[in-house]
Amino acid sequence: MTTPNPTRRTVVSTAGAAFLIGASGLTRPARAKSLEPTPTMRGGANNYLPGAPIVDRIGGGGFWTTGTVRRAGDGAPLAGRRIQVWAHTTEGHERDARSHGAVLTDANGVFRIEMPQIVPAFGQPHGHLAFDADYDDGDFETVFLRPVLARASDTSLHAEFVLRPL
Repeated sequence: MTTPNPTRRTVVSTAGAAFLIGASGLTRPARAKSLEPTPTMRGGANNYLPGAPIVDRIGGGGFWTTGTVRRAGDGAPLAGRRIQVWAHTTEGHERDARSHGAVLTDANGVFRIEMPQIVPAFGQPHGHLAFDADYDDGDFETVFLRPVLARASDTSLHAEFVLRPL
């Protein structure tokens, strides 16, 4: 049996390839990144109305609030989750009961509700959305969102909830 006698070029290129494979992480199994939970936003709970009714629309409509609800970690859509929406609109203040409504997510974790045009309050056009564990099955943490619209003339708002299991 003969022992191969590698050239210097073979040794250097083999060592370089081994280094690059190790440095790139190709020696470890590939894993999907975990989806991080949505943090509660400061000011999101302002004027929250526990038990707001589930409705098809708030007021006269004309503005759409949409979004999705998924589970942290694997990103699985969460069906039947209650999302409350409220805002300062052309028809009322965010503290008014008539400015509040809730909607349930569909089989794909999607929610959608029509409401009056959001107008600036305290200088910013913003909405409030909440997933409240007290009105759900208690499997996930409560999350309050207070997204600010880019412009007061925007006619829609989209929000993503990624819920942390309890």
